Amino acid sequence: MKISAGILLFKKERDSLYYFLVHPGGPFWKNKEQGAWSIPKGEILPGEDLLERALIEFHEETGTAIEGEFLELSPVMQKGGKTVYAWALEKDIDTSGLYSNTAQIEWPPRSGKMIEIPEVNQWEWFASEEAQKRINPAQAALINELEEILNNKD
Repeated sequence: MKISAGILLFKKERDSLYYFLVHPGGPFWKNKEQGAWSIPKGEILPGEDLLERALIEFHEETGTAIEGEFLELSPVMQKGGKTVYAWALEKDIDTSGLYSNTAQIEWPPRSGKMIEIPEVNQWEWFASEEAQKRINPAQAALINELEEILNNKD
């Protein structure tokens, strides 16, 4: 069973909520938009602290370290069976200077040829409605849960 941990970054501007999402790099994701975006996240190693892994992945996929008061959200299960644990954090970051680490993948599949790709090739803030369309469908539940929590605070 695969487990990932990630951070759902959000900010409030006027009366709207915006979410920071990342787009995976590489040829497989090249022209995919709807449902392709994600929170910055990565797979955990056995025995690893979930929040710590989420923070490491955020740094690897954006080049930015973050800290603050994290709000734990309910885990979601993606279509492929991976469980994603996530924490929300209200924080604004500038997307202009962001960069991602790289990974080696076999491309085309089963070709024996390895290419180097950025783990993430785009970073963007999306208003809630657009974020819901772009994010992996299972991860949309994270946005819904956070908005419910924030609405009940008011």
